[in-house]
Amino acid sequence: MELVQKLKEQVKPLGKKIVLPEYEDARVLQAVEMIVKEGFCTPVLVGAPDAIQAKAKEAGVSIEGAEIIDPNNTDRLPEMIDTFVQLRAKKGMTPEKAKETMLGNPVFFGAMLVRLGVVDGMVSGSASPTANVLRAALQIVGTKPGLKTVSSSMFVFTDKKQYGDDGMLVFSDCGVIPNPSPEQLADIAVSSVEKARKVAGMKDPRVSFLSFSTKGSASSPEVDKVVEAVNILKGRNVDFDFDGELQLDASIEPSVAERKAPDSKVAGKANILIFPDLQAANIGYKLVQRFAGATALGPLIQGLAAPIHDLSRGCFATDIVDVCAIAAAESMDD
Repeated sequence: MELVQKLKEQVKPLGKKIVLPEYEDARVLQAVEMIVKEGFCTPVLVGAPDAIQAKAKEAGVSIEGAEIIDPNNTDRLPEMIDTFVQLRAKKGMTPEKAKETMLGNPVFFGAMLVRLGVVDGMVSGSASPTANVLRAALQIVGTKPGLKTVSSSMFVFTDKKQYGDDGMLVFSDCGVIPNPSPEQLADIAVSSVEKARKVAGMKDPRVSFLSFSTKGSASSPEVDKVVEAVNILKGRNVDFDFDGELQLDASIEPSVAERKAPDSKVAGKANILIFPDLQAANIGYKLVQRFAGATALGPLIQGLAAPIHDLSRGCFATDIVDVCAIAAAESMDD
């Protein structure tokens, strides 16, 4: 994908490190081999070197050029345990429990490497449930200052160049929160704009809060939720244009926008679409994929204080490589 290739070229000179904690998965080791060959970042594996080398041999790949950190043989373990205890003291975390987690759960160990700045980001989930990845991310890295919500964005590329940014639109949230509250919808919008700027270099984000109503054309609790989200965002003094509630056609089609929302700065030219719930978002992006032949990148996790991404358990090695490039790019200002 052209966007991902561009990101790889941007991060290549920066020496970024991305941890991939699930070495038991052959796809991860295949991805590591590709990343080392492409040279856009240094992949970091978690585990005993002998066990990792044996697994790489079994998978028929070379991991030469990757870094390996063995939880059982690192000088950083005491610092990792102390940090975890401090972070979770109110939840009853003890040094014994912290040590057990750091040594027994590579995803938590990887998240702690991100927290301590040993690596720039983490890509995980090909062999772990999403809940485990997000739990590690939230307990150890936490959300970005000013946000309480972890969500996701999907970058959707179509050949309909008249829509979005030359055919590219951002759909949010397609993967995390089933029924977001108004405050969560506002957070999702903020995170989606940041994601679009960092990953796609979007210069002029225009956010539409989607509904089946446009500017009061229908009334229901579902519409009220979207209107409230817009009002919450108005109080945050954000540096991008947004509007709602807007129907999808009023959001992206200028002729419809002219009739339904003539005074809107966003209607008819939205490039970031905030869906009212996960059902609508999931159905929406899959419809565009199947009927319009669109390509989708994501869902990409957002709202965390550092880049941590969750993979689909059905992903390919090339997907892991692409998400590592995205994580490296997102860490550029960190």
